[in-house]
Amino acid sequence: MPSSVANESQFRFQSSRSRASCPSRSPSEPDSQAATPSCDAVDEALAELQLHSQELHSQHAPPSASGSSKGRSGWQVKSSKLALNTHNRIRNIVEALKIKPNPEKPMIPLSIGDPTTFGNLKAADETMKAVLHSLESGNYNGYAHTQGHEAARQAVAKYSAHQRPDGEIQTGEVMLCSGCSSALEYCILALADRGQNVLIPRPGFCLYHTLAEGLDIEVRYYDLLPDQQWRADLVQLESLIDENTAALLINNPSNPCGSVFDEKHLRQLIAICERHYLPIIADEIYEHFVFPGSKHLAVSSLTTEVPVLSCGGLTKRFLVPGWRMGWIIVHDRHQRLANAVVGLKNMCGRILGSNTIIQGALPEILAKTPQSYFDRVIDILHSNASLAYKMLKQVRGLNPVMPSGAMYMMVGVSIERFPAFKDDTHFVQELVNEQSVFCLPGSCFEYPGYVRIVLTVPGAMIEEACVRMAEFCERHYKKNDSRAFIEHQGLLDEEDLAF
Repeated sequence: MPSSVANESQFRFQSSRSRASCPSRSPSEPDSQAATPSCDAVDEALAELQLHSQELHSQHAPPSASGSSKGRSGWQVKSSKLALNTHNRIRNIVEALKIKPNPEKPMIPLSIGDPTTFGNLKAADETMKAVLHSLESGNYNGYAHTQGHEAARQAVAKYSAHQRPDGEIQTGEVMLCSGCSSALEYCILALADRGQNVLIPRPGFCLYHTLAEGLDIEVRYYDLLPDQQWRADLVQLESLIDENTAALLINNPSNPCGSVFDEKHLRQLIAICERHYLPIIADEIYEHFVFPGSKHLAVSSLTTEVPVLSCGGLTKRFLVPGWRMGWIIVHDRHQRLANAVVGLKNMCGRILGSNTIIQGALPEILAKTPQSYFDRVIDILHSNASLAYKMLKQVRGLNPVMPSGAMYMMVGVSIERFPAFKDDTHFVQELVNEQSVFCLPGSCFEYPGYVRIVLTVPGAMIEEACVRMAEFCERHYKKNDSRAFIEHQGLLDEEDLAF
């Protein structure tokens, strides 16, 4: 049995060494260590000591013959290991493509995960007015507490009450971040140290790998199963866990799959974490992007035993990704995260807090944006998903998986039926060159043999994209069966056109 599962008392997580030395507390938290010097006092004393040491050194050091620094004869600036080991997999793959879109066909980019790109999905008037009120007040031009303004965190706690069975989230359990990506980074770095590993889904958002690899935190992929609506392979997942596993990351609803885990499956994942004393990092940025017939449950609402760090934000639901407003909610009923929470709060000090203008607007945004606005956005996404699925499922060589939420659909490509292409990346490249339709290859998400399309484009554009994909596949499909290609007019019936 791994040492991490030896007994219940070991279900306490220590923050990495460099982050736990100087705890950060909200002004509202009790000062349980009043005798401990503050961080500012310690830093000031260290700076004074270092200056004194440098003065002594300069007094006793022999004079340099040339007057220049020892050991350097010229410019030798090098990048840090962290920077060189930080890679964006999507960018690396896309930049390697040899793309020259067909000039006779307008470009349709089904690759961009920004819902505002096409102008058909806009932020609500209430959301825009809230920011205007915040700006005009003049109250949010300065720094905030590194974890966020009290009123803003209180608004997030109220907005996220569904994440707890009792609906009670304290302001001190909320930390505001610069977008959900920043929230995820803080969680990974607060829980995992060099030589440890985190479990992330495959296919999955490539940012998880980007955040971990530069710091020598190993990424271990657990498989999602397309024939089971992208549920996790539980046996394979559990086989990855050892004494160095720091956390399980769950992305629900999923980017890129659009899957939504049901309660039974979430409880199965929780049971694994409980057996192995693993905390959960829950990427729930799409928690409200769920299509009719499905229901999202916050994993933290189903357990009091396993600590959960839930990451969310304004980005997707409120259609304002550029505003960079995310948050972490700590669900730790039995204080099992120990000083990892101290480390998490320390991480918030790295950029001295997130955008204060948006913090000032948060209470109004979260309280006054009407449900009818959200319903309209979901209707558009669901209609686009249904349309794309009905069209692409009739195309030889393609196997779309109907999503249950989020903004994406994964489409399987039977690459053996397209002998002109080496793999999914080559398939995507030539689709752009011939048809000016750009999808992301599954390789971007560690899942070759698929492509991902976004569902945020206008309906007419996604229809045209599917028509072009059908034409492309018919042209290159290996015709070794008697099934006739379904022409464009056969891909849609009158019912489909109602979308």
